[in-house]
Amino acid sequence: MEPSKHKVMVQAQRGVSYDLADSAYEIEREALDPIGAAIVEVPAQSEDEFIEAVRSEANALIARGRRISRRIIESLENCTVIGLGSVGADTVDVDAATDCGIVVTNVPDVFIDEVADHTMMMFLAAHRRLLLMHRMTQDGRWAEGRPHHADIPRLWGQTIGLISFGNVAKAVAHRCHAFGLRVIAYDPYLSELEMTFANVEPVTSLFDLLERSDFVSMHAPLNAETHHMLSDGHFARMKPSALFINNGRGPTVDEAALIRALQEKQIAGAALDVFEVEPAKTDNPLLHMDNVTCTPHIASATARMAPETRRRLGRELATVLQGLWPRSAVNPAVLAKTKLRRWQPYPQSRGPNR
Repeated sequence: MEPSKHKVMVQAQRGVSYDLADSAYEIEREALDPIGAAIVEVPAQSEDEFIEAVRSEANALIARGRRISRRIIESLENCTVIGLGSVGADTVDVDAATDCGIVVTNVPDVFIDEVADHTMMMFLAAHRRLLLMHRMTQDGRWAEGRPHHADIPRLWGQTIGLISFGNVAKAVAHRCHAFGLRVIAYDPYLSELEMTFANVEPVTSLFDLLERSDFVSMHAPLNAETHHMLSDGHFARMKPSALFINNGRGPTVDEAALIRALQEKQIAGAALDVFEVEPAKTDNPLLHMDNVTCTPHIASATARMAPETRRRLGRELATVLQGLWPRSAVNPAVLAKTKLRRWQPYPQSRGPNR
């Protein structure tokens, strides 16, 4: 057998994984096989074992099954790309990769609609107290439902505040307009024009957004700046009738502070697909509150999600291994440290008659 031109290395599966069902990587290999790239699983039990295996052998890493730390990245001698099959990049030390001239790719636009749909489902269920009503119906407590809605305003005209205004938040805003919601957003790194073009009011203060919103939806990526972005002081500024939704990253919220805010009735309820520690422990108070709706980090999960993210991951790795700049790079500043060429699918037009 002809030796592989490139080795794409990945931590061998250790337990249940939602998007690695076959361990044959048939979908990722659609783009990798034609360029002679082989995927090699590393059955490492420790970070040191993983480093020893990938140090000189890896031309690329798949960030799955193990956090790719600075120690791992600084040990790599021949690696040009680290591929993520997700939007978030918190499982890779992106700063370390940039320092070492390694591109980090992700899939920022594959399952946006799914997460936006789930966000809408979660906050509507929380607003209408769906789980409580379901239990009442099951228990034959038919007449008790309406009194629980006596203090719930109509949805039309309420304000939803979006923290960060990336792809998912944009899709959520589009859906919210159909329900007659007023949409405001806070994102200090985005032009206000991107918000106003989407019929969303830009808010320059996070506290202002929290004070004005009937619903607060967290969409910030997880990094050093956004870790525990919301804590006690932030929940204290929200309306007592407000609902908090998080389908983004659990550690962007100080979970202990959220629990206190719910227990002390500083806010009315929450809808959560993500938690600070996952899987969430069964004794987590958030799982046992009537005013909290929870799902097990499945906002992006559909029949399309796994194959499309895996296919895109393989394409991005193959692109970089061929010396070309990928479609989606988490750390675009690294381009200056690489020899990668910008990919142009079509030559520039020279006019209709030339």
